[in-house]
Amino acid sequence: MPRLTRPFPVLAALLAAALAAVPGMASANMGDKDVARMVSFGGACAKCELSGRKLAGAQFVGANFAQAALVGSDLRDARFLGANFSGADLSRADLTDAQMVGANFTTAVLTDARLRDVEARGVNFGAANLARADLQDAAAAGSNFSKANLSNASLRGAELRATNFSKANARAADFRDAALTGANLGSGAFDHASFRDADLSAASLTGATFVNADFRGATMNGANIAGVDLSRTKGLEQDQLDDACADGATRTPPGLVAKACHRGSRVRVVARPAPPAPTRPRR
Repeated sequence: MPRLTRPFPVLAALLAAALAAVPGMASANMGDKDVARMVSFGGACAKCELSGRKLAGAQFVGANFAQAALVGSDLRDARFLGANFSGADLSRADLTDAQMVGANFTTAVLTDARLRDVEARGVNFGAANLARADLQDAAAAGSNFSKANLSNASLRGAELRATNFSKANARAADFRDAALTGANLGSGAFDHASFRDADLSAASLTGATFVNADFRGATMNGANIAGVDLSRTKGLEQDQLDDACADGATRTPPGLVAKACHRGSRVRVVARPAPPAPTRPRR
């Protein structure tokens, strides 16, 4: 067991219990100041109970925390490097400025979590529950939110280039000022969502629903709206539809006309960013 000098309240007992139960699970080099910022976790601690803990700046390196409980925990500036948090409960957790390189959060619960300014490029949030989560200004290009619950979540100003939102529930989500260039919104639910001033260039909207969605000021250069029902959206203007790629099945608000793309149309092709290579988990 690592030496603990003037341990952070509760955290010392937590680490001691975890280490006793799973030898080698965690390591810590704690000094007098800012103890939580020097905590490093590795190995396996599936279903661990870490709810409400002060873990700001902690590092989860190649760790397996599947189905762990971190409800309401302070994880600001934490580093999730090649870590597995699939099925973990991080509801109401504060992950502001966290870095999630090669991390797996599939089916994780992040309801009401705070993820402002997180570095989450190429992270897997497939089927995760992010209802009412705050992802403002998140950098999540190339991430996977397929089948995720993003209802009432805020992604305002987020960098979501080439991100996958297929079959996601993003009803009433806020995408204002977000960069959604080349994103896949296919078959998702975006009713009552806001795309005000968002960049949807080369994005795919096919099969998705947009009842009462707000597209005021959105950029739609080369966006694929083939077969999409936009008849009950708000804020759409003719010049936006002129820039998009429609077909005969596309439905538009009264007075507006959608046109098919022709050869020579201005379509910006966006390459999907390669996700970072995950760190090999310790056994």
